[in-house]
Amino acid sequence: MKLIGIGLDLCEVERMRDLMTRHEGRFELRTFTEGERTYCTKNVDPAMHYAARFAAKEAVAKALGTGFADGVGWSDIEVIRAESGQPSIQLHGSTAQRAKELGAKQIHLTLTHTKDTAAASVVIMG
Repeated sequence: MKLIGIGLDLCEVERMRDLMTRHEGRFELRTFTEGERTYCTKNVDPAMHYAARFAAKEAVAKALGTGFADGVGWSDIEVIRAESGQPSIQLHGSTAQRAKELGAKQIHLTLTHTKDTAAASVVIMG
């Protein structure tokens, strides 16, 4: 396997909380999938979990080498969880097509967060 790309992103939890408050749910609907919204809202501090997923989406866009251009969209990048709790990335739509064009076979993800900051690291292999 060869390395396709690496992405890393940080997101301040308070910034996420402000976006959620200011846009009264529209931000979450536009940026996160239904599954992500369901997971995040079940937690004591949804903003912390949204921030980690936001960072993951940014990290994937960086690893693809496009940012949010060339058909790469927010809701086409989804953080899912195994029963064990391990997070992973599932791509949809034109973002999945872009990854396929690059030869992506595996996407590795790690997430971490504190009460103040969330981070995600992505490695795409092909």
